[in-house]
Amino acid sequence: MLELLSPAGSMEALKAAVQNGANAVYLGCGTFNARQSAKNFTPQTLAEAVKYCHVRGVAVHLTLNTLVSDKETEDVCALIRHAASCGVDAFIVQDLGVVRLCKQIAPNVSIHGSTQMTIHSLPGVLLCAAWGMSRVVLSRELSREEIRYITANSPIEIEVFAHGALCMCYSGQCYLSAAIGGRSGNRGRCAQPCRQSYGYSRWENRYPLSLKDNCLVGYLQELRQMGVASIKLEGRMKRPEYVAAVTAVYRQALDTGKVTRSMVDTLMTAFNRQGFTDGYYNAAPGPNMFGIRSDKEDAAWLKEIRQTYDAVENPLVPVTFSAVIDEEGSTLTVTDAQGRQCTVTGQRPEAARRLPLSEELFAARISKTGGTPYRCEGVTAQIAPGLTLSAAAINALRRDALDQLTALRARREVPVLHKPRRVIHFSGFRSAPSLTVQITRPEQVTAKLLRMNPSFLYVPAHLLLADQRFCRELTRRTTVAAVLPRICHDADLERIGKMLKELRSFGIRNVLVGNLGLLIPAREAGMEIHGDFGLNVYNSTAMNTCKELELASVALSFEMTLPQVRDISKAVPSEILIYGRLPLMVTENCLFRNRTGDCSCHTGTTRLVDKTGADFPVIRDGDSCRSVLLNGKKLYWLDRQKDLQKLGLWATRVYFTTENPMEVDQVLSAWENPTPFDPGACTRGLYLRGLD
Repeated sequence: MLELLSPAGSMEALKAAVQNGANAVYLGCGTFNARQSAKNFTPQTLAEAVKYCHVRGVAVHLTLNTLVSDKETEDVCALIRHAASCGVDAFIVQDLGVVRLCKQIAPNVSIHGSTQMTIHSLPGVLLCAAWGMSRVVLSRELSREEIRYITANSPIEIEVFAHGALCMCYSGQCYLSAAIGGRSGNRGRCAQPCRQSYGYSRWENRYPLSLKDNCLVGYLQELRQMGVASIKLEGRMKRPEYVAAVTAVYRQALDTGKVTRSMVDTLMTAFNRQGFTDGYYNAAPGPNMFGIRSDKEDAAWLKEIRQTYDAVENPLVPVTFSAVIDEEGSTLTVTDAQGRQCTVTGQRPEAARRLPLSEELFAARISKTGGTPYRCEGVTAQIAPGLTLSAAAINALRRDALDQLTALRARREVPVLHKPRRVIHFSGFRSAPSLTVQITRPEQVTAKLLRMNPSFLYVPAHLLLADQRFCRELTRRTTVAAVLPRICHDADLERIGKMLKELRSFGIRNVLVGNLGLLIPAREAGMEIHGDFGLNVYNSTAMNTCKELELASVALSFEMTLPQVRDISKAVPSEILIYGRLPLMVTENCLFRNRTGDCSCHTGTTRLVDKTGADFPVIRDGDSCRSVLLNGKKLYWLDRQKDLQKLGLWATRVYFTTENPMEVDQVLSAWENPTPFDPGACTRGLYLRGLD
């Protein structure tokens, strides 16, 4: 069965989803979910929601898909315990540390890897499977053939995002909202700056970061044939009427295999951004995927949709009845599709004065289950001749039996719960952190940089292989780590494997990896792996997981504050970025091509400008046609190195993106002899002000 998974941002939305045919719902409780602006559920209403769903045969997936700080660990552990006690069917998780906690506390509750984990390749899925996850939600940027390949080879379930809002950036890799407003998407507080207007080089009333909503309603049978386990509908921030309408359309499409004009019109009325897109699914990213909200509120339509779930009960659960009515009394047994049975005893029948009670009449009366979650699919009755039973007595039999069945279906076995293991805290380095340098262009390797001989020089792998002389010279002069692409689909893996083999032939043994999907290929190639910021390591439990993964070092999330950096377990050598334009987005859609119609990203940079005049340079992501949106202001901590020495770090990294060779040397000189902080051109980032 292809599961239809609907959003539930409130109890009303949950009922809207269930009453319109969802097989499962996903919801948040408290603050540890990626939609904190939704109403969400309290610990008390969570128990009510789970009971409501389970009675009606609907599963509940709890979203725990945000990064969690050390100070929040106790609270998230309490939520995991409470949710497991309530009977939730799965946890949807982003944070490596939270994955570990879920396994320790509630080992019998399924764990689903969130799309926030940026899993977009088979090795990433295999790694999640090795960690004990039972399902992975793939990145939204994958094509049908990529989904088909992963699903065919995955040992665990695959979930695909089928309908709703598309983020411009790969989920889990967007830091734009955090950088400009302190509201992090990785912490469930995204302010959606991608929906605002921008221009190229100057502000214009254009929307180059606002994608249309995804719509795969016409491909459901294909997804089913692929073996996809679940299709997800987005919308925890949207009104219950939206949830009801979209769920109903997808339910109808799944059941009938057809998509009518009326169904598409319903989706358009519910919400759209100048239509919908299937660009990623059909491997056709480009300008046609973009749009802004264009639907209008229709009061009559909203009222009509509310009638599908407001104060009504659609009979969703099939049951059968069997009865025995004789001189001794009346009994009724109700059985659901899972074999649960409840038997009740009713009034003793009377001798019939006129027409005795027949099986046909009894069946007609007992099958009237309206107003309950149940749908009668069969009645058998053994009725002694000459007896009768009043309609009220038959109704009471049915009511008592179904009430008992409801209680039975709502009941869950006492979960297996354990205390989480104590987080072992590893002390960091007491000496001053060493210097690491990351470049994006070959001309940034200046003579001064080589003379400084940083602990590691991080160089994009494609640059090392494009010029063997350049590569051999670097490896002779300093310690080089090859930077692997943060986004690497399965079609790229053969090329990556050849790259790693060639890099080893040049004597390079270290790689910088910012995606979980490359850990297995890098390990198989015999490389020493250094974790980059894209892994979103944010707490001590995640750090200890990195130690288990045998990472040689980890770049901590630049969304952390300095006290958080100081206090986190240094289970592996840790570094932070202290200079450079932070990469705020990595996009499958090429921002160069979307501007001009031609893919000119290999020729240089462009920039987006917002209404305030703030600019965001755009560069190519390695040698791919993906784009990286950079912060306009440069992170600058070169003048505060004494403060950084107190954090227990192994290294601090200087990151060059748009800098020319002269600027590179100026920055390196400032590292040796710090220059004052310029608030006009630079930022302290989130290390001081933190997140809202």
